[in-house]
Amino acid sequence: MRSPGARSLRTATLTLLTTLGLACTGLAAVPAHASEPGYVALGDSYSSGVGAGSYTSSSGSCEQSTKSYPYLWQAAHSPSSFSFKACSGATTADVLSSQLSTLSSSTGLVSITIGGNDAGFSSTMTTCVLGGTSSCLSAVSTAETYINGPLAARLDATYAAIHSDAPNAKVVVLDYPHLYKVPGSCLFGISDTSRNAINAAADELDGVIAKRAANAGFTFVDVRGAFTGHEICSSDPWLHSTTWPIDESYHPTAAGQSGGYLPGFTSAAG
Repeated sequence: MRSPGARSLRTATLTLLTTLGLACTGLAAVPAHASEPGYVALGDSYSSGVGAGSYTSSSGSCEQSTKSYPYLWQAAHSPSSFSFKACSGATTADVLSSQLSTLSSSTGLVSITIGGNDAGFSSTMTTCVLGGTSSCLSAVSTAETYINGPLAARLDATYAAIHSDAPNAKVVVLDYPHLYKVPGSCLFGISDTSRNAINAAADELDGVIAKRAANAGFTFVDVRGAFTGHEICSSDPWLHSTTWPIDESYHPTAAGQSGGYLPGFTSAAG
């Protein structure tokens, strides 16, 4: 027969073990809520959100929009940090000189659209709108020569610098949509021949971007499918035609950012 002291000790021990067991069970049941890793958004006007409106006062001429896909993603996912470096008019040289400062080994996610300004997107569109078909085709041809020539090396240098400064990050490279639905509902403006040529140049550009991104080990997102049926001259365009202010011309609207760019980036970001 156990003494009262032994029974008390056994009861206390069982109580302690039960309490610890319940505590451990409770701890195991608590879900982990690790925050998203630090996110840096690089690139040109297609990433800064030109055309989407709602520009932040602090972004100045970079025209960073709260309706851009980087801003929408960070608002939904609350990364541990968010650095919005994308800027209107940026080229690969601009990314290298002024957009990489916040990258580090702790950066977990990077997005970028770049290459369109290197290829002379803005000047090509100006020529196509103000000149005739012949002038447009010549400008497009000049852009394609650059796309299939020097651009690859510039993208390689840019991607290598990103990887060097953010070696642990998932880097998501997004491309550019077709601008025009051909034939479409537009009765005025440039010819269908010019529109087809501009779309073909976008395919050339996107092909080079896809290949260089793959060679760098980055994730590539092709937005052309998402914009199909939403080009200029469609019944539901997600891209501006010629606008005032002029800098918003041929850029995604807020719907283009949320419907054309955000879903692909969200899927790729994981």
